[in-house]
Amino acid sequence: MNRPSPYWLIATILFLPPVGLVLLWLRPQLAWWKKFLGTLAIFAATLFHLVVVFGMRIELGGGGRPAFVHFGKVEQRRAEAVERNRAEQAKVGELAAGRLALEQSAAPPGSEVPASAAAKAVPPPPESASTETQPAYWTDFRGPRRDGVYPREILTSWPAKGLPLLWKQPIGGGYASFVVGEGRAYTIEQRRDKEVIAAYDLRTGRELWTHAYEAHFQESLGGNGPRATPTYHEGLVYALGATGEFRVLEARTGALRWKKNILADNGAQNLTWGICGAPLIVDEKVIVQTGGVTGKTLVAYHKITGERIWSSLNDQGAYASPMLVNLGGRRHIVTMMAKRAVGVAVEDGRLLWDYPWETQYDVNAAQPLVVGPNRLLISSGYGHGAAVIELSSAGEVMRATRIWENNRLKNRFNSSVLHEGYVYGLDENILACVRASDGQLMWKGGRYGYGQLLLASGHLVLISEEGDLVLIRATPEKHEELAKFEAIQGKTWNVPIIENGVLLVRNTSEMAAFRIGK
Repeated sequence: MNRPSPYWLIATILFLPPVGLVLLWLRPQLAWWKKFLGTLAIFAATLFHLVVVFGMRIELGGGGRPAFVHFGKVEQRRAEAVERNRAEQAKVGELAAGRLALEQSAAPPGSEVPASAAAKAVPPPPESASTETQPAYWTDFRGPRRDGVYPREILTSWPAKGLPLLWKQPIGGGYASFVVGEGRAYTIEQRRDKEVIAAYDLRTGRELWTHAYEAHFQESLGGNGPRATPTYHEGLVYALGATGEFRVLEARTGALRWKKNILADNGAQNLTWGICGAPLIVDEKVIVQTGGVTGKTLVAYHKITGERIWSSLNDQGAYASPMLVNLGGRRHIVTMMAKRAVGVAVEDGRLLWDYPWETQYDVNAAQPLVVGPNRLLISSGYGHGAAVIELSSAGEVMRATRIWENNRLKNRFNSSVLHEGYVYGLDENILACVRASDGQLMWKGGRYGYGQLLLASGHLVLISEEGDLVLIRATPEKHEELAKFEAIQGKTWNVPIIENGVLLVRNTSEMAAFRIGK
């Protein structure tokens, strides 16, 4: 048998690594250590081919390990998919408008025009999607109290194939969620080198307007794109990008009211994983959280004019969103800093209380959760756990007293919910139930990655890190999974929402709506 020359072997290793590996180990005259080194070279050549020739990219999951593999230029492919889809939507709209014009011109004077093509061009909305008779509920990140609770009835017996799909389409990148107002869903996305604030018809998914500007936050571990969910309030959309660009738009048209970059305006540096906190509307103020540390970590602007009202704290910022609470006999704002939880006065941002809370990498990303009349749960992953603190007035300030603390519930960036005295949330990537009064672990079960969950009708509606929708009974007795189906594909860290019977989900490449209302 004629053995290939070393030159042919080297060429085969470089251009056909699998064949080169076989030929290498068929050469008996080579010492084992040379074969071992050759094998390492072949693996390196294979990796080179996958990355350079085929464009392989590996995305990390929430646990920091490689979890999602893509080939080709991922962001470019996603942007092209969105562009094709929106162009098709525009074409359908133009055709529908043309047919309507023909119908109107052909109709006898004074007669009624039949149902227009525009109305037929998109699927009819479900009855539950009508928003004309009642105001929107889901106007804030994780709902109006930022606690992940939907108060109306939902379907708790799902079809075997999953909830009825209303629509599905591509979307730009990033980890923001949706909010709703005036029958529209609003979010912020990454499309090529622009952050794009977009409005969609909740009933059909049709894109109604976009507002784009140059910004592209890139981060190799967590992923690229904007993180902070917009806020809808009284006809305006407040959207904050990952690089600190803050835009306030008219909800009906997308017209710009005012803008500023909160990092430049406050002399602050961006956070390692980008600006993540959703803007909070309180009275005449809109509260945002910067990177710190110039005495302006937490800032209140006038919600209509954009003028600064107050700024406070000298902390390094973190990744949770500020929230309004009424605890300890005082209405105030609670949020997480890099090394502590804090409460500040609504009127002037004055520090009322703090509670030390340090993690690896200074990551505090999960939302605090009100678990009693004067009690607040805080939780983090990255080597920490959870605690319940009790807040009480102490003159002009407040006192934060620890009730319990343990490592039974470690929320990374996946906030928990409360139901009938029990906290349900992801302990790293496993769902857990903990008694709020004393921290007792009731059960752990189900590996869902680093997904997100809501509470509705005594059940947990959970979307896994892989894009599966799961229905789980919220009971301290045991982990009881009732239904599960694939909703969207890809890494899903975005929080789902439920608005008037419509369950809306998205991730870095897809968005979809399902009928979940009764």
